[in-house]
Amino acid sequence: MIDTSLGMVLPPATIVIRDGRIEAFGSTDVVRVPAGATRTDLTGKFLMQGLISAHVHVSDVNGLGPRAYTDENTHRQLAVFARYGITSVLSLGGELPPAFAARDAQSKAMPLNRARIFVSGDVLNPRTPAEARTEVARVAALGPDWIKIRVDDNLGTSAKMAPDVFQAVITEAHARGLKVAAHIFYLDDAKALLRAGVDMIAHSVRDREIDEEFIALMKARSVPYCPTLTREVSTFVYESTPAFFSDPFFLREADPAVVERLKEPARQRAMEQSKAAQTYKAQLPVALRNLKRAADAGVLIAMGTDAGPFPERFQGYFEHMEMAMMAEAGLTPAQVLRSATVHAAQAAGLKDVGVITAGAWADLVVFDRDPLKNIRNTSSIHGVWVAGNRVPAR
Repeated sequence: MIDTSLGMVLPPATIVIRDGRIEAFGSTDVVRVPAGATRTDLTGKFLMQGLISAHVHVSDVNGLGPRAYTDENTHRQLAVFARYGITSVLSLGGELPPAFAARDAQSKAMPLNRARIFVSGDVLNPRTPAEARTEVARVAALGPDWIKIRVDDNLGTSAKMAPDVFQAVITEAHARGLKVAAHIFYLDDAKALLRAGVDMIAHSVRDREIDEEFIALMKARSVPYCPTLTREVSTFVYESTPAFFSDPFFLREADPAVVERLKEPARQRAMEQSKAAQTYKAQLPVALRNLKRAADAGVLIAMGTDAGPFPERFQGYFEHMEMAMMAEAGLTPAQVLRSATVHAAQAAGLKDVGVITAGAWADLVVFDRDPLKNIRNTSSIHGVWVAGNRVPAR
């Protein structure tokens, strides 16, 4: 078993699961297995808590078809996450009643064949403080886990939310017991949001290097930093056919129609010639350096991808690509795994997932190869369990 908090493989252990939750765990010599229990032998494998993605979008992915906010589509996409070992996701925008219903159902002791979902409802875009308070009240009435805003001008092509407006959103959300996650691009906006009390920086700072002031603001309230490196990759990588299109781990879940669309020469040329795409490509190294500096400084890093809201941001697979990129930025495999388990749970405010402890949900992933030796070994998935139920292969 892997202890992601300590970053080490523990001696052989036994986990007892009852009614979807962990009843006991510890040394195989100490933990007693109840009479009549179903046993699963994982000798030689590497077991840990399921992975968590702290920034995704779920229900609006429907292949090449129009977005379909239905129970069927929501559950189908959550099943894709689960088969990739992502057992919980925080969806930061765009979810409708089916996703809220899925969130509510997962609190019961029932077997799940899909990832857990936590939701933020609509991404708010008010224009005035009064409108901000009204919008927060409207979304809060739906019972979200988070509130999401965007403070970005899309590389100078659109208006940016004003400080008095995002301050009103944050103040009203906090008054209602809700946290606020913010989409950002610029360092100055991130700092302003932190001073206003924002609770998550939901993308990398990409315009320039982060500084000591930013780090101090992040650490003062343990605000999580969710780098979403693969979001940047998705903006430019299809200017040619990416190498991962031949990866069997990718192909086992990828929609063939989406893959073929992304191979079209005209589409690839358009991305190659896109000023926005090439700007995001040029700024990706800044995001990588900022992640390393933030991690070295002790900022809380939460793995997330912004997978969805478009089909080319491949849900589940991009989480593994994200972890590999985090390692390329200079984080150790142990740091990366913590960011995708205990730290992602802490960032999202989740209490009974992301850990292996008595009383927690039995959301587990088992690998054939040790991801602490090489983070790319997370692709060697042997099995996934959610609430003690083994997720069936596709």
